Amino acid sequence: MNKKRILSLAGVVVTLAFIYLGMAVYGLLWAPNTKVQEPIATIFIATDASFEEVMEQLFPLLDDPLSFDRLSRIKRYGQNIRPGRYQITEGLNNIELINLLRSGNRPMMLTFNNQERIEDLAGALAKQIEQDSLSLYKAFTDPEFFQQMDGVDRDNVLALFIANSYEVYWNTSPEALCQRMIKEYRAFWNETRMAKATALGLSALEVISLAAIVQKESVKVSERPRIAGVYMNRLAKGIMLQADPTVIYAKKYVENDFSQVIRRVLYKDLTLDSPYNTYKYKGLPPGPIAMPDISSIEAVLSPEKHQFYYFVADPERPGYHQFSTNLKQHNQKRQAYVLWLAKNKIKR
Repeated sequence: MNKKRILSLAGVVVTLAFIYLGMAVYGLLWAPNTKVQEPIATIFIATDASFEEVMEQLFPLLDDPLSFDRLSRIKRYGQNIRPGRYQITEGLNNIELINLLRSGNRPMMLTFNNQERIEDLAGALAKQIEQDSLSLYKAFTDPEFFQQMDGVDRDNVLALFIANSYEVYWNTSPEALCQRMIKEYRAFWNETRMAKATALGLSALEVISLAAIVQKESVKVSERPRIAGVYMNRLAKGIMLQADPTVIYAKKYVENDFSQVIRRVLYKDLTLDSPYNTYKYKGLPPGPIAMPDISSIEAVLSPEKHQFYYFVADPERPGYHQFSTNLKQHNQKRQAYVLWLAKNKIKR
């Protein structure tokens, strides 16, 4: 083989080597490598997750898992895994994907409402973010958390959580979430709302406790200001609130069974010895019996002005109530409701 032919062959080998190397580099760095069925695939990387655990989630989303694994090791991604919620789109190359996993933690909407206890809230939140319910519960009932807000204790801490949707990171810590809720609470109780509460002779925490009762009394948002007006009238006269929802809560509280469904309050329930029983104790209960929504809070802050002191469910209009200015009138309307309960065989 002559020298010219050898050089020509060597040139071909070098050219092929460069082509192969170029293709390998292209595949490693720039070739599209993600495949998703939907427009976006979301993965959740836990705090302290290992590289193997990340790869387990990514594997079905990669055309070439081996090339991603190689580049990740070269770029030492496994030594700096960041927890969070990441949204992966079609056609990302390995460099883009690694950069995304390093700095693309996306926030999410955290939503909560209608919780009866702080334990229930912790459980509801644990279904949406990384933290478990026990960690959240401990943070929500930490005395240091209470000390940051005047008047807050174990009984009324639920009032700090204004029912709404909030943008947070999936891996937000319990302590950070507590601070976020304090910030949102203070923002909610602006000068206008605080002025209304003060004019009513109530603190923000007391407004929420009353709003929880109002919400439990009626599912009709339009009726809540009138119900709030009834309770404000009773408070002004020093009359017991005698709110059935507080008796239901007291029964669940005394029996330590919040799973029970109670559709009717019985006479014997009215004697339950609990500070939540407003048939036995004057004034508001020690804390909210549920998490009221904003419409209920606004109903208390702007109660309807009237002379009603009593109300009872209207059997002719499900969900609504009949209102009375005196006990005689109320008892007549109440008797019609009792007959309706009997007719429909609602015993408890």
